[in-house]
Amino acid sequence: MLNSNKYPIFLISVFALVVLLSSCNSKPEVPERPNIIFIMSDDHAYQAISAYTDKLIKTPNIDRIAEEGMLFTNACVTNSICAPSRATILTGKHTHINGKIDNNFPFDTTNVTFPQLIHGAGYQTAMFGKLHFGNNPKGFDEFKILPGQGDYYNPQFITNKGDTTIMGYVTDIITDLTIDWLDHRRKDDQPFFLMYLHKAPHREWIPAERHYREFTKKTFPEPVTLFDDYQGRGTAAREAEMNLLKHMTVSADNKIYPEVADKLGIKEPSDWGKRVFNQKYNRLTPEQKESWDEVYGPINEEFAQMYPSMDDSTFMRWKYQRYMQDYLGCIAAVDENVGRLLDHLEETGLDENTIIVYTSDQGFYLGEHGWFDKRFIYNESFKTPLLVKWPGKIASESVSDEMVQNLDFAQTFLDAAGVEQPDDMQGESLMPLLLGDTAAWTRDAVYYQYYEYPGFHMVKRHYGIVTKEYKLVHFYYDIDEWELYDRKKDPLELNSVYDDPTYADVVATMKQKLKDIRVKYQDSDELDQHFIELYKEKGLIK
Repeated sequence: MLNSNKYPIFLISVFALVVLLSSCNSKPEVPERPNIIFIMSDDHAYQAISAYTDKLIKTPNIDRIAEEGMLFTNACVTNSICAPSRATILTGKHTHINGKIDNNFPFDTTNVTFPQLIHGAGYQTAMFGKLHFGNNPKGFDEFKILPGQGDYYNPQFITNKGDTTIMGYVTDIITDLTIDWLDHRRKDDQPFFLMYLHKAPHREWIPAERHYREFTKKTFPEPVTLFDDYQGRGTAAREAEMNLLKHMTVSADNKIYPEVADKLGIKEPSDWGKRVFNQKYNRLTPEQKESWDEVYGPINEEFAQMYPSMDDSTFMRWKYQRYMQDYLGCIAAVDENVGRLLDHLEETGLDENTIIVYTSDQGFYLGEHGWFDKRFIYNESFKTPLLVKWPGKIASESVSDEMVQNLDFAQTFLDAAGVEQPDDMQGESLMPLLLGDTAAWTRDAVYYQYYEYPGFHMVKRHYGIVTKEYKLVHFYYDIDEWELYDRKKDPLELNSVYDDPTYADVVATMKQKLKDIRVKYQDSDELDQHFIELYKEKGLIK
């Protein structure tokens, strides 16, 4: 206490004012909330990202995220099919809880999504690209999304101000829209959450002109399991309809004109291939058709000469090359455009406090086991790419092999934004792993469930549990079969060891873990039967 007798009164007043002003300016500094950019492609296999393996393609721009941040080697999905995966990401709940079990059932819009919560907490929000379900995503200040699957060329977009068609190539357009929003409608006084969602490389794998001119000249290495006979597995693998030779169309998928296929007497799996080829080809402008015909015309002529003498093995190999040329050509555009966005963020300084995530809605078969598509709990379908950077927070070139899922994104983003996480979300925030606190991560197993059967590609209903060491699967409904894979000894998953006596203890342990995890995530045989009954009500099964 100042003594007024010792100090003049005006000095006491000045001192008090200084103290008052000082106290006003010494409030605890509120940490700046990070911006968040969520980049997701559709069906982008981890095998087609060179940060994982460069056997098929170089992806230097996507790789930059891993080089400056963290690469996850055991990231996976809860249900390997497009719309259910996206519903899980938005809600932080397994599909049997959020209700979006497959691509047929509608999304329950009473679900609260994490973008709604982030938006309510003061984040500016935007979404550009492919959502795949619903035309009015909640929690976004602005959106421009493709209707359903969308188109590669001259796509239509649904917006919160009406529909519009934009001429050009979809991957480039989605990036243009994203950068335009960052430049012209992003608010400097708010953190932002941005979903940048590519259609590519979803089937029918139609590359940009600059890439199909290049990639149709390339030859790619075959997977060692291209001619898998499925003898080490059960009924489900043998009866699935996703074999390149038997089920991939030469028209929509391999870009053989329907009239050429008809002249050669090729019997397609259904009329879908010819119908889709014509739909996509007829979307092209006269100039785009001219460029297309200039490249794919000679491919058709060469095929017409080769086909009559092709045996099944030769035809399978031809289909694989055509598949990879177009699929990887689509990836090249994604990588270029991710680079455009990363460069723009660095040029504007927005990268300094921005979390950037790159992932896919699930994995994809690139000829492994003779397959294309996804749906299975088997590795190439189940495992998904995940790369995350956050300058100053995530150590560069770090790698995590922990079992993480798309189930975890919602809580991770809420955690980063300082938003309270709802108790009914089922994932776990990845923040401890991202910040290097691996001791705080206790999950040792993940749960998987697939429902869409009978349906496209005829992958049987199944659920399972996966650890770093083992994978236990139960196929049900029209069969009752179990499979166990030793992930360390059999990384290609060629032989189930469920009936091997030396694995009896492992089977018992994994079955108990599966029972426990189904209870944890509120799943059950009764719920499985409930969804079967819903399929019957909709006339999808008898």
